[in-house]
Amino acid sequence: MNQSPKHFIRRSPPQMREGVYELYWTFASRRQAAFEARLNGQSQPWTTDPILQVYKFCNVFRAADRVSQYMIRDVAYRQDAETTARDRVFQITAFRTFSNIATWESVTAELGGAPRLDHLRSGAFERALDRVKSYNGGLYTGAFILCANKAFGFDEKHRNHVALFKHMFLEKACAERVLQAPSLKAVVEILQSFPLMGPFMAYQTAIDLNYSELLDFSENDYTQAGPGALRGLKKAFIDLGDFSPADTILWMADRQEEEFRRLELPFSGLFGRALHGIDCQGLFCELDKYCREAVPTLASARSRIKAKYSGTEGDIELFFPPKWQLGSPGLLPASRSATHALQGKRTPLRMAKPAKADREAFAIADLFA
Repeated sequence: MNQSPKHFIRRSPPQMREGVYELYWTFASRRQAAFEARLNGQSQPWTTDPILQVYKFCNVFRAADRVSQYMIRDVAYRQDAETTARDRVFQITAFRTFSNIATWESVTAELGGAPRLDHLRSGAFERALDRVKSYNGGLYTGAFILCANKAFGFDEKHRNHVALFKHMFLEKACAERVLQAPSLKAVVEILQSFPLMGPFMAYQTAIDLNYSELLDFSENDYTQAGPGALRGLKKAFIDLGDFSPADTILWMADRQEEEFRRLELPFSGLFGRALHGIDCQGLFCELDKYCREAVPTLASARSRIKAKYSGTEGDIELFFPPKWQLGSPGLLPASRSATHALQGKRTPLRMAKPAKADREAFAIADLFA
């Protein structure tokens, strides 16, 4: 693995917000325990945490989430003799731009295989997107806020992105530059230099590329805080001292063993793999959401959690980058909705929504019970 050292030479460390800072680690422990309980075939609810029972939260490890799992297994490691390394960079970048499994599968079916640079050059990729949009009704997910300006002069967002891909891969040799990049930060900077590739999307795409066989940098070499993580950082800390948000995220990755031990929280990682920068970044985003229920008195730009847990259809055969050497993680079974699973209990969903005045007391006192 290509690895560059990191050192924190800072005089003023972040000042923790007592109770909320601890919730970061508590959430990580409980959310990962719920993932493991499901993996082990236990029935719902997989946690006694009433907030986790009701609301939808991402996995502690980004690579374990459904869309990332699909990207790793079916895009980054798809077996295709015709796909070159340059094609693979294009495929991963295009998939993350749409972040929509249905779009990718439909485009692949239209083309008779995964899209390649030849399809981009001939116009077949754009025509396939046109057809998929007409019968699927849309192409994008709502997971990321994409730059929506008409950077290439088209009214339709996907046509601007096709033009972007042509500019990146056919005119500016983006794939070759990524493959020769000396660091994860350099990959982000290459991607971010193009129109419509904002800083956070460039970082997310760089992480996806690093999952593949094409790159092998440490995920602790570089990180970047997205909008949700910035909100979570403001809740967990009163002040960041002279640390930047990115410094603070990597500082958290360094402290994980010490903090889980100090708080006596069980956490064995992802089949032994510790939290890395991208995971700690995502945890701050999830902390922001969790605190809207657990500590509602904290000021927030968002007033509520929008998504409730509704279960997933179909089993997920977990697949992580082979270079991580995690073995055979197993099958994540399909789940029913939390509402359905809890029916018949004496106190079903009411327990997951404490009275507003009691929520903060629940969250903070529960830590030290």
